[in-house]
Amino acid sequence: MQALYSYKANPNMSVVQAEKDLKKAINSCHELFVWLLCLLPEITFYREKKLESLKGKYNPTAEDLNPNTKFVDNSVIKIIEESKELETLSANFHVTWIDDTDVISRLFREIEQLPDYEAYMSNENRSFKEDKKLVLAIIKDVFANNDLLNWHLGEINVHWIGDYNEAIFSLYQSISLLSEEKELSIGGVYADDDARDFAPILFRKTLQNGETYTKMIEEKLQNWELDRINNMDMLLMQMALCELLEFPTIPIKVTLNEYIEIAKWYSSDKSKVFINGILDRLIVELRENGQLIKVGRGLYQN
Repeated sequence: MQALYSYKANPNMSVVQAEKDLKKAINSCHELFVWLLCLLPEITFYREKKLESLKGKYNPTAEDLNPNTKFVDNSVIKIIEESKELETLSANFHVTWIDDTDVISRLFREIEQLPDYEAYMSNENRSFKEDKKLVLAIIKDVFANNDLLNWHLGEINVHWIGDYNEAIFSLYQSISLLSEEKELSIGGVYADDDARDFAPILFRKTLQNGETYTKMIEEKLQNWELDRINNMDMLLMQMALCELLEFPTIPIKVTLNEYIEIAKWYSSDKSKVFINGILDRLIVELRENGQLIKVGRGLYQN
């Protein structure tokens, strides 16, 4: 999405250069994702040390001596902390937050202000579902759009300033998929050869068929002029159509849910409903015309 948006905004850029930049961005974003993943255990470690120090202060209160450790014991963050895969990746990328106590303390103060945190800490019951809900709230309401964190990471690698939103989105998705029964799976930049080919093919095919997709979208507009659609919404719908038509092994529901989720993060408040409506109409028509062909077990109407 970012590569397509950048390419269309820069008439002097070649497709070859845009694809090279896309590959670099994917690698860079993966490294940033690892840094952000490592940050979550660092914050609970900071809080744990703070609680321990309060026990040793002069004339400690009952709360100081028996603190609420629910956040420190968050089971989702424990899974991240105990991941051998993350340990290896963090060593490869030389990830360290050891000298960044000031950044971590300021992030925790923001976490403490969250209504979700207050509700979480006041609830004596503990569950994996509740732990995950809090971690997702931290990513969405503290990490996302955080100028301090974005600036700090940009000081480590200037390219990460442009990768920040994408890495946050990947982090949110990874935690959303995490289950209590399985270990954290991070993997490399690409899961397999198909995954490696996916981005450049999606990039190229969206460009090649952009005009066709635009006409298809225009036909489904009701009381809405084409030039009133913002550029990001149009780009996301073009990409979704490309994925629906050019990638037969990706289920329809997966594509639809993915682009609606992306719209929630990157476009306007009304984009989610608008994009969903247009794509729903296009999917119905493509099915009726026999253009929407999905292969693989259980994929026909999915």
